[in-house]
Amino acid sequence: MKLGIGIVEFPWPTAEIGPRAASIARVADEAGADSLWVMDHFFQIRVTGLPPESPMLEAYGLLGFLGGQTRRIRLGTLVTSVSYRHPGVLIKTVTSLDVLTGGRMYFGVGAGAPFNAEPQGPGTAFEAEGLGIPFGSLAERFERLEETLQIAHQMWRGDDSPYEGEHYRLVRPLNSPDSLQRPHPPILIGGGGERKTLRLVARYADACNLFDFPGTEYETSIEHKLAVLREHCESVGRDYAEIEKTVASNPDFGDDRKAGASALLAHLHELAELGIDHVLISPRGGWDEATLDAVTAILPDVHAI
Repeated sequence: MKLGIGIVEFPWPTAEIGPRAASIARVADEAGADSLWVMDHFFQIRVTGLPPESPMLEAYGLLGFLGGQTRRIRLGTLVTSVSYRHPGVLIKTVTSLDVLTGGRMYFGVGAGAPFNAEPQGPGTAFEAEGLGIPFGSLAERFERLEETLQIAHQMWRGDDSPYEGEHYRLVRPLNSPDSLQRPHPPILIGGGGERKTLRLVARYADACNLFDFPGTEYETSIEHKLAVLREHCESVGRDYAEIEKTVASNPDFGDDRKAGASALLAHLHELAELGIDHVLISPRGGWDEATLDAVTAILPDVHAI
């Protein structure tokens, strides 16, 4: 099994954010962690338990910085909301980072918030509204997601002929230089929607990302979601085994970090039994030195699963 490290909270004074994030990335890289992930958000999100005013860095600026601090670990967003960047610019951004990091990028993407956002007005906790980013209905965002995936495949195969979609029109989607990874950086789609998201995974993606949040509805859904993905693969003639199955998890390591890491290792065995290949963790409360040391210490056992 593979293990990824997520940096999603920045509980440090502003001047320390860069050095602390760099240190986490370097330790994870040198210890042999498989991947490094950031969230594509502009305000902090409620799943962390923090208020929206808590520090949050722009994802691709952060990935560029972390890419320069590391040498081997793979990098990605978990995941980019399709509404936040024009697809031509987004693919160009991911490609640039793939070139500059020696071919280490994932392209993580999704439809964004799984609901139709209602305006909140001044003081909003919703980043799209707060920053004036157009954010369509969930149905529209799924349409945009599929067009973005089509554009990604077209640009990464070197086809600069016009793209004509319902939402996007690119006269010449030129992508030079192209990505180092061929045919393209692995495409990871986040979310577990059974009718749309997992269908798009089967048709366009190299990896899926589900949720492993104990105590929620997601705790018992992983096996079912993977069965649905298998059905979609069969319907489009896709080899289910080609798709990397990942989950995002936010374990609580408690006061005894070593005991917490042992509990995590036992849980990873359970996830492997369900068919998960790659677990992406971001501990509750963020990373500290003791938690990171405890996690990196179990990496040989994780890789042996």
